[in-house]
Amino acid sequence: MSWDAIKEFLTPEVIWFLVGLVLLLMEFALPGLIIGFFGVGAWIVAIVCLVTEIGINAQLGIFIASSVLSLLLLRRWIKGVFLGHTGSKQDLTHDLDEFVGQRAVVKEKIVPKVGGKVEFHGCNWEAQADGEIAEGTVVEIVGKDNITLKVKTL
Repeated sequence: MSWDAIKEFLTPEVIWFLVGLVLLLMEFALPGLIIGFFGVGAWIVAIVCLVTEIGINAQLGIFIASSVLSLLLLRRWIKGVFLGHTGSKQDLTHDLDEFVGQRAVVKEKIVPKVGGKVEFHGCNWEAQADGEIAEGTVVEIVGKDNITLKVKTL
C-alpha cells in the first residue's frame, strides 16, 4: 500500500471511528464506566463528518460536547443497568434476613479477632466469632458485616 492510498483511506470519519473504537475497547480494560462515553463522542463526530465537511475545531468541539453531555446525562442510568442497585437505594435488611439464623460449617478454625472460614450454601465465607471454634463445627449465623459472617456455636 502506498502513502497516497493510506492518506486517501484515513479520512476524518475513519479516524474518528477508529479513535472511538479504541476508546470503547479501553472501557473493557479500565474500570469506571467513563472512557466509553468519549468513544461514543468520537463516533458521533464520525457520523457528522460523514454527513458534512467541518473543520478540526468544530470536530473537537462536537467531540468534547457530546462526550461530556452523554457522560453527565447517561452514566448513572447505564451504571445502574450494568452494575445493579446501589447500597443507598437497596433495603440492606432484606439480605440480612437471608443469613441470620441459618447454619454453616466451619472450614478453617475461627479465632477471635483473626477470623476463619465457614461454608454456607456451598460457598466459603470469612467468619468472625467471640470465641475459638474448631474446624468441622456446625455454627449459627447471627449477623453479617459486608462479606464477613458473624457466627456462634449451637
